[in-house]
Amino acid sequence: MTTVVWFRNDLRLVDNPALHAAAAKGDVVPLFIWDPGLGPHHYGAAARWWLHYSLETLDARLRDQGATLIIRQGETREVLQSVIQETKAKHIHWNRRYDPSGIELDTALKTELQKQGLDVQSFNGNLVMEPWELKTKTGGPYKVFSPFWKNLISHPLMVAPLEEPDCSVPSGLSSDRLEELNLRPVLDWADGFSEDWEPGCVAAAATLSAYAAGPVAHYHDQRNLPAVEGTSRLSPRLRFGELSPRQVWHAVNQHHPNALDDEGAEAFLREIGWREFAYHLIYHFPATVNAPLRPNFERFPWRDAPDELKRWQQGMTGFPIVDAGMRQLWHTGWMHNRVRMIVASFLVKNLLISWQEGAEWFFDTLLDGDIASNTLGWQWAGGCGADAAPYFRIFNPMSQGEKFDPDGTYVRRWVPELSSVPNKVLHRPFEAKGMELQLSGVTLGQTYPQPIGEHKKARERALKAFDVVKGAA
Repeated sequence: MTTVVWFRNDLRLVDNPALHAAAAKGDVVPLFIWDPGLGPHHYGAAARWWLHYSLETLDARLRDQGATLIIRQGETREVLQSVIQETKAKHIHWNRRYDPSGIELDTALKTELQKQGLDVQSFNGNLVMEPWELKTKTGGPYKVFSPFWKNLISHPLMVAPLEEPDCSVPSGLSSDRLEELNLRPVLDWADGFSEDWEPGCVAAAATLSAYAAGPVAHYHDQRNLPAVEGTSRLSPRLRFGELSPRQVWHAVNQHHPNALDDEGAEAFLREIGWREFAYHLIYHFPATVNAPLRPNFERFPWRDAPDELKRWQQGMTGFPIVDAGMRQLWHTGWMHNRVRMIVASFLVKNLLISWQEGAEWFFDTLLDGDIASNTLGWQWAGGCGADAAPYFRIFNPMSQGEKFDPDGTYVRRWVPELSSVPNKVLHRPFEAKGMELQLSGVTLGQTYPQPIGEHKKARERALKAFDVVKGAA
């Protein structure tokens, strides 16, 4: 029997339920479809760079088994039907997606193919638990993380990942060349990506193993320090399914058998839980991709300020920790999580520019640009989503920088024009006195921008804007 395994956000052979079940039946046709007509919620520009190299690695792993990844371009339905006809396959497997457009497409395809008498099976290859498996005491979906997490860890989660199967693949199928998909950017924007990253399931497994064996123990006290390699940097790996969350959970528990009682390991696994929460929300509240979960925020008086938005995007706001984060993002396709919160707060509260603008920029420039996590993160920052930070909680970018980058290592790396500025004014150069900046070779408005407004006034303006929606249902 021949089974077509349609790869999407599950670019691995280990712990791949769809592939594992197909290999047990007989011949496998590993298929990846590049559909240029898909909507904007599938791959941002940075993510397409990662996708290219992740597919390259997946193909290499299949070739180690004497198989080949079949790549086809075109409209998804037409390509899938064509491959089914060419292979005479009677079975189609895939691992489920949970975003609105993915669910819509998969549901329609499953119905159509089953009407043709084909066996279509979908699997959970991307989450610890399905979004519909966790419910509140009243039977509804969760909107607050803490009880969601408590429910999640009450279940037996230590199931060992599936082994890599042996794949027997029928010969004679044609495949488009990966280069023909034109996934890599034409400009040199992504040159910095390769300095920091090695995409693919092989590097993903090595990264997880090294992190679980050591650094995860210190996650709780290093996670907020952007100058320290204290986070796992697994987010792009999970976004493309080079790793499953079950592999991550299992690896951490191998080194920390009572992981949920270990401060570092538990804090790290909560981040896996936060990712689960993001998918839980987007599954149950699909409109939140574009609209706030809290409808009163539909009336929020966001500003249309394209020049300020551009300065934020370019890391030229005049607030060093914000600019460092935005420049790190542009150069590496990634940003430290603490800094993500700082720059997001700055956009939606200091500048009063909508969270949707921030979400769009992040989705396009983050290698881990994932519609579920991105939506949850930005609605959290904007105070308009599930378990969101209260809108009146407004990060002070100067004190945040001083607290989490006290010696300025992070800022000096990404904002080198400030490298000689003394620590006491590094995070607030606009407050420097006399010759402090001149002696450091800095002239505000020339070598480094004047700040966009004053934080105190921006905070007052944000709280006044919040009065428009405060107390409304």
